[in-house]
Formats: sequence, C-alpha cells, structure tokens
Amino acid sequence: MSNRRVGIIGAGSSGIAACKVLEERGIPFDCFEKGSDIGGLWRYENDNALGSAYRCLHMNTSRTTAQYASRPMPDDYPDYPHHTQILAYLEDYVQHFGLREKIRFRTEVTRVEHIDGEWEVEWRDTADGTRNECERYAAVLVANGHHWDPRRLDPSLPGTFMGQQIHSHFYRTPDELAGKNVLVVGIGDSAMDIACDTSQVSNMTFLTARRGAWIVPRYLGSTPIDLVGRGLQSRSPVACEVASGALSNIGSFLYARRIKQIQGRPEDRGLPKPDGNLAGGDVTASPEILTRIGYGHVRPKPWISRLDGDSVRFADGSVEHVDVIIYCTGYKISLPFLSDEIIDPANNEVPLYKRVVHPDRPGLYFIGLVDLPGALNPLSEMQSEWVADLLDEKVALPSCARMKKAIAREDRRRRKRFGSAGRRAIHVDFFPYLHALQKERKRRRGDRRGIPVTRVSEEIRLPA
Repeated sequence: MSNRRVGIIGAGSSGIAACKVLEERGIPFDCFEKGSDIGGLWRYENDNALGSAYRCLHMNTSRTTAQYASRPMPDDYPDYPHHTQILAYLEDYVQHFGLREKIRFRTEVTRVEHIDGEWEVEWRDTADGTRNECERYAAVLVANGHHWDPRRLDPSLPGTFMGQQIHSHFYRTPDELAGKNVLVVGIGDSAMDIACDTSQVSNMTFLTARRGAWIVPRYLGSTPIDLVGRGLQSRSPVACEVASGALSNIGSFLYARRIKQIQGRPEDRGLPKPDGNLAGGDVTASPEILTRIGYGHVRPKPWISRLDGDSVRFADGSVEHVDVIIYCTGYKISLPFLSDEIIDPANNEVPLYKRVVHPDRPGLYFIGLVDLPGALNPLSEMQSEWVADLLDEKVALPSCARMKKAIAREDRRRRKRFGSAGRRAIHVDFFPYLHALQKERKRRRGDRRGIPVTRVSEEIRLPA
C-alpha cells in the first residue's frame, strides 16, 4: 500500500489514545479536532460546543481502572478524580508522548467517503468557516465520542409546560436554581449527580424515571466498587464470564445481597424497582442520592403522566409545581460526516466487529464507541493497539461473513440480557471485552481461530 497515512477524528480521551499508539508504531496520521484544544467532554465549556461536563462532575470509575495502561494517573489523585484533574491528566498524556503538534485544532470533519479503495476526508477550518479541504487516507479512525448529541424523550410527554426545560448536556451549575422546584428526569449517573447538586440550593428537587436502577456505593469497605473482584476477573476469560464486575450469575446474586445489606432496596426509598438483576439491569453508582432522599432534599416521584402549565402530574395522581425540568435522558450516536449508506446509527445500533471494525468497509475503524460499567481509556488504548496491528498487517481479521455472524451473535446476547438493544446496543463488559481484544491481537494472518489468552493484565499492564 503506497498511502499508509491514517486520519483520526477527534482529540478526546479516545482520539489521543489512537494518536499515541500510531505515533509509537511509526504509522503516519493526521488528527482532526473541532475545538481549540484536546480533552473532549472532559474540557469544561469546551469551545467545540460538544462538551457536557458540569461543575461537580467526577469520574464514576476509580483512577486505578480509568488510567491509560501506558501512563498511570498521579499517585496523589483521589480515587474518583474531578473533571479538572482528568483534563490535566489528558494534557500531560499528550505532552508526554509529544502528540500536540500532530493534531489539527479548529478543524471540523464534514465528510468521509470511500473512493477508489481509499478514504477521502473533507474538513473545514472552524476559525473562519469558509475554507474546505480534503485529503485521502488509507484508513480512518473515528473517535468523535457518543456523549454530545442529546437524546430527547420519545414519545414526548403529553401536555404543555410553561417553565424552563433543558437537557443535562447543557447543565453546568445549580446557581440559577436557588429556591426553585426542579424535576430531574432519569436514573443514570448524570441524573443522580444533578439531583444531588441541585438539591443543595433548590426549594425541592423531584426525581422521576420510567425504569429503575440498582443504586450502588462508591466503595465496598475501603475498596472502590469497580475494583471488587478484580483479581479474579483479570486472570482468565472463564473467570470473566463468571464474575465480570461481580455482576454475572452467581456473582450477581452475592453482590446484590451485599448491596441490599448496605443500601437497601431502591423501591424502599421511593425509587422505581430495578428491572432484572445486576447483570441485566441498570446500575448507578451514587454515594449521595439516598442520603439526599433521606434528608428530604430529593423527593422521588413516579413517572410523569402529563405536563400541565406550571405543574407536573404524576402516575399516582399527585401534582407538583415545577419551575425547571432537567432531562437526563442520554445521548444519540451521531456520525454526521458519514452517510447512512456507510453506516446508519439509528437507535444507537452500530454493527461493528468487536465494536471496532466495519465488516463491509475495509479501513474504517471506531475507537471508544462502547458503553460499559467501567473505564473507557484503557479500552480505547487496546482498541488502538489492535487497529495498529491490522494496519501493520501483523494480524488478520476473520472473513466478512464470519465477522457478521459474530456481530449477530453478540447482538442476540445483548438482547437476551437487556431485553432489547437500543440503549445497550454498544454495551460491553470491561474484562471480557479486554480479553476479546487481546485474543484478536493474537490472530495471526491466515489463522481464523485465534490463540487463547490466559491473562489480560500482563499485556495491558494494569496495576495489581
């Protein structure tokens, strides 16, 4: 291949991981970033207009799990760093590996098209918005993130509301909510954070959700929750299947019993009852929400039946005066530079082999397009290592037909576990997924079976 140059879209935590890996491998690349600096969603008030960080945001996974394998976080960081510390860490990562000069800032990719066996990338300068340029690449790594295009309620709520309505994407601080009645819609991490944050100043913060979630603490004893059972999980694929995140099968039962002993049942605090067990239901790590409910500063409500002017009517017939509704309803996967003919992310379903490879579009890869109860940084780094192996022709992919069968098989597993694809269409479990990637990195050219792997942690150098 005469043209080996690669295009990377995005300089958030996944994009810079891809830059670092390709730089170390000597693979030429250009990285395109719409904003004026790196960091993605971790840059508060990012001028790329895509950031969603709010002032109180902390990581929901511990630093031990969230750090890149090639560059640990500082020892003096807390277990759950603030977003300002994460941004400083990402800036150090870029500085340490000498990546900044390889990133084209204020450059928005507007089109990616497959032409004559290469990928043509068109971009514009966001500083003046007038000059369009394009260049062809051997491959494109899409790392534009999936937490920037707000998802609205569908169907929308009946009735009309006279107060303010915003999506959590645009929430920053509770300062303007002092003395007001706030309704937070959702049950995920952002909903818990924002409900607790607004309840510090609001007259009352109400919390409602269509479905329930398991509320787990940040710690079990003195151990961060995402490190519980990690020694077993990191050692073998079999252990991963049994104890991934302590959330599967027998592990789920024992873990749920422990959580109930510590936290009680969500429905006992007025929250919706979770669907299924910890392996198949939603999980939200919140150290504070149950306390705020106990103090009476957050009041759970059943689902909304109707909006009624300056009030909201709930399914139990109760009515509350509400000034502001904050919708913590998640995000859509958006790939505006790719036509629907190449890939259509409708309903957040993006059919990719191992969540990275487009089976019908050679040279098109996705970095960080996963949803998981764990940390993204080490996964993005491992995905990038695998893609670099493929670009260097050190390893091989299965046939297109085999990749499509594997994609369909994983989709059936997700649907069986979660009831439908939708929100969980890109879900992976941390350690099983790392093992799967490591197995792909052992797939020699011409070997369609791959080589079993017995220990992921040795390869990715995760801390003990």
